[in-house]
This record gives sequence, structure tokens and C-alpha cells, in this order.
Amino acid sequence: MTNKRDIKILTELLDLDEIKVISHRLHPGIGMILQTESKQSYSTCPKCGTSSHKLHQNHRHIVKDLPWGEKQVFLEINRRQFKCEICKKPFSEDLDFVSKKRTYTKRLAQQIIQEVLDSDIHSVASKGIVTTEEIERMLKDVSKKLPNFKPLNLKRLGLDEIALIKGHGNYCAVLIDLDTSKLIALSNGRTQEVIKETLTEWGIEVLEQIEEVSIDLWQGYKNLVLELMPNAQVVADRFHVMTQINKELDTQRKKEKRNLEELIKKENLAAEKAKYELILSGLKNSKYSLLKNEDNLNEEQLNKLIQVKNTSTILKVMHELKEKIRAIFNKTNDWYTGVFKLGMWLSRAKKYFPNSNNTIIRWFDEIIAYFDNGTTSGAVEGINNKLKLIKRSAYGFRSFENFRIRCLLNWHFNC
Repeated sequence: MTNKRDIKILTELLDLDEIKVISHRLHPGIGMILQTESKQSYSTCPKCGTSSHKLHQNHRHIVKDLPWGEKQVFLEINRRQFKCEICKKPFSEDLDFVSKKRTYTKRLAQQIIQEVLDSDIHSVASKGIVTTEEIERMLKDVSKKLPNFKPLNLKRLGLDEIALIKGHGNYCAVLIDLDTSKLIALSNGRTQEVIKETLTEWGIEVLEQIEEVSIDLWQGYKNLVLELMPNAQVVADRFHVMTQINKELDTQRKKEKRNLEELIKKENLAAEKAKYELILSGLKNSKYSLLKNEDNLNEEQLNKLIQVKNTSTILKVMHELKEKIRAIFNKTNDWYTGVFKLGMWLSRAKKYFPNSNNTIIRWFDEIIAYFDNGTTSGAVEGINNKLKLIKRSAYGFRSFENFRIRCLLNWHFNC
């Protein structure tokens, strides 16, 4: 195409300030190739800042750009080499729209990264615009422009972990800024040594300003906080406490159900067997009625809960204790009252929740710290769920580092 009017239209459609279109070719099955040239006849020496008009040589190559509708677009660009009259050395001009040694424009990379964040590498690469290797290179390039994850204003930190491969003992640690609800780091492993390496990279200044750290009931996390964050209060996450209480309640439910099934098997008298079967019917399908928050139960689940309570005195008391401690967490707003109420609960629960009772006693200081500011790992659990979705759709991520970058970009990438 040599028509000046058409060339002008193509240049406007391309919408790149530095270059203009001088010709185009359409290749069936491949796409459109636009031959371009720079609008400027000079470039600036990166060493001394002197403008040079002395062309040393041309370096023409083709890069991929954003498609036009269904047509894939390629740009034939010329990254010229000039010779500086001051330094007496050649230099290559900088092109703002394409990075050096890259086969695609910056704006195409931005679009591809957003598509990967919305789906996965495999799906995006299958479209045929860019390869898997190019996508991984894009992710690594943009990760260098992310903040160095020195969370300078971090006050409240959340620590947790997710399984990279379920059932294989392969975990990664998740570090969250609880005030912004953003992921700030992923560590390839959940051992104290691995997490300590990540934390020490932030520096003493960052670690000393952290005021609270919300953790699950793992001693390793507590040890790290005590060692590295001298001004931080460890807060045991209330939801992990409730998880342990629910687990102990469900264990009792299963135990009673199993005992009844054994009695039915051994009983020869029809009347006695019928009595046991009636009791068993009250326990069947009762898990969620017992474990869910009572005020979230529907009518059918509430009826089942009443049936369970009429069937088992122990489960009735355990459920009431479970709801009582939940109310303590929900309605207590000061440390002193929290200590008193939790102490009263422990005295009643010792017989029914021996394991949870012992855990709460061991972590008493960290649990009552919740009543100061109501700090929980609720945001951590939400982010963990998002990370699990990313993990399930992470086809094409061939290393933990690629997965880490993909996750961090989800919270820190801006188009």
C-alpha cells in the first residue's frame, strides 16, 4: 500500500507515538505485517545524554502486537544503532513500546498477562498469539516492576499456609497484610527456616513496626514472631480455635453413632433393637446441624438439632458450649471481660472438650489478645481460597516461582 491517505489511517490505527507505518503486507493464515519506521531521525546516547543523528546501522526485526479484530498483527521495526560523537561509541535507540530482546510489544504483554490472571497460561497460549515460553517471560518481566515486597507500612500481618499438592505434604506459606487484605509474600515451604528467610529480607525496620500477627495454632509461627518481631503481639486466630472445638464435637457425634450401630448389631431383642434404631435416627445426618452456627440454620436443620439434643445429653451440652464460646468471641469487646468469660467457659468445658480445653490453656495469652482489636485471619482465609482457585487453574506453571509471580500479580498488577 503506497497511498498516503491509507498510510496515515494505518498509522493512526496503530496508535504508537514513536513510529509510523510505511507499508503493509497481508499473509493468509498468518496475519498482517506492518512495516514501520521511527518518526525521529536521531536518538539520545544513554551514557552522556547527547543527541546523535549519525546512523551507525539498522537492526530490523518483527514483533507481535495487539490483534486487529480477528487479524494477528506483526510490526516490522527498526531498532537503529547510532554513534555518539562525544563517547565515540555506538548505541541502540530505546523504543518505549517494545523492550529489548523481546518479540512482542509492551501493550500486548499487558493484555496477555491480564488474560492469564483471568484464566491460565495453557488457555491463553492455545489461542496461538503467543507461546507458553513468551507468557512466562512476560510474567517474569512484569514481576521485576512489582514492589520489592518490603511492606513499609505493615502493621498487622497474617500467617497461614496452603497445600501445593494435596496429600503430598507440599505446602507454601502465605503472608498477608491484614489492613489492606493483600497478599505480600509466598514462601516455597512452611518450615520456620523458609519463612524466616522471607521475613528477614524485609529488614529490621519493617519487622519492628509490626504490631500484631494473626496465626493458626502452630508453635512454629509463634516462635518466628517472638524471634523476629519484638513489638508484635501474637494473636491466635479465633476461627482456628472454633475449628478445633467443632472437630471435637464432631468426633463425639461419630463416636455415639458408631456405638449405637454396634449395639444394634449385637442386640437380639427386637424391642431393644428398635429403641437403639430410634436413637440412631436422631443422630443420622446431624453433622451440619451441630457444627454450623445456630443462627444460620434453616428450618430443617433446626428441627434436626432439636432431635439430636433430645437424643444425646452429651451432644446437647457440647453444642451449647460451642455456641457459648462463639458468642464470647462475637460479643466481647475488651480484654478483661474476655479473660473472665473464657475462664468460666473453660471450667465448664473441661469435661466435654478436653483437647480444646488444653489447647486454649496453652494459647490463652494469644487467644485473649483477640479481644484487644478483634484481629482475625478472616482475610487470610479469603485469600487462601483465591490462591486455591489459581492453583487449580494454573496449567502451564512449570515451577513454584511462576506460580508465586502469578499469585502476586493478582493483587499487585495494574494494567
